Amino acid sequence: MARIKGVNEAEITRIIVRESLREWEELSSVDVVVVGAGPSGLTAAKYLAEGGLKTLVVERRLSFGGGMGGGGNLLHKVVVEYPANEVLDDFNVRYYEVSEGIYVVSTAELMAKLAAGAVDAGAKIIFGLTLEDLIFRYDPLRVAGAVVIWSAIPLAGLHVDPLFIESKAVIDATGHDAEVLSVAAAKIPGLLQKPRGGMSANAIVGEERVVELTGKVAPGLYATGIAVSSYYGTPRMGPIFGGMLLSGRKVAKEVLRDLKG
Repeated sequence: MARIKGVNEAEITRIIVRESLREWEELSSVDVVVVGAGPSGLTAAKYLAEGGLKTLVVERRLSFGGGMGGGGNLLHKVVVEYPANEVLDDFNVRYYEVSEGIYVVSTAELMAKLAAGAVDAGAKIIFGLTLEDLIFRYDPLRVAGAVVIWSAIPLAGLHVDPLFIESKAVIDATGHDAEVLSVAAAKIPGLLQKPRGGMSANAIVGEERVVELTGKVAPGLYATGIAVSSYYGTPRMGPIFGGMLLSGRKVAKEVLRDLKG
């Protein structure tokens, strides 16, 4: 049996610091920042990267998946409806039909394959980053990037200055909090209105409206998934994720059209 190659502690540290900082230099300017590694954010990231855009996903937690992991009240299945099974096929997610046009998916497989699909397409995902603010420009008034801080810093009650990521587009995929849109409404006068907050449950209407309203909310700023519901005040839909997947695909198509023509 071959011996494992030795590497001492100092070299481990040097490798991690050197390679991480090298990549951070590359990621200081990207085409698109997707804030949130939930279902719509990961879906968008795959299609954006496949379309040739330099795509970065930032996630405040140390894992991907957003609200998918809990399934339906901690039961490990979720529902996806037609035509969102087309997205499942693009990510090689297995599913089965329980009635015409209604499919069941394993939460673990959905989370893992959405993330793998985004990464394999070329998108970068960095965990433990919280959006603190946005970069904006005048003439015309627009969003021009994200301002981020390590999530552990505010949890520790510390105040430090953040890092900047310039981009041509920022996508809010943060879910119910609509964090990016809330920051933009509060801190960039004249850009957009304050999010209304989501309504109570009406799954059919909620799924339809979240897809319908997905897209640009202000120059350089887009919304996908539940952030759309929170911004426009549409009904919640619970553990059915077809709307999330279709929303992610739709916002990617809109960003690609706006940036690449």
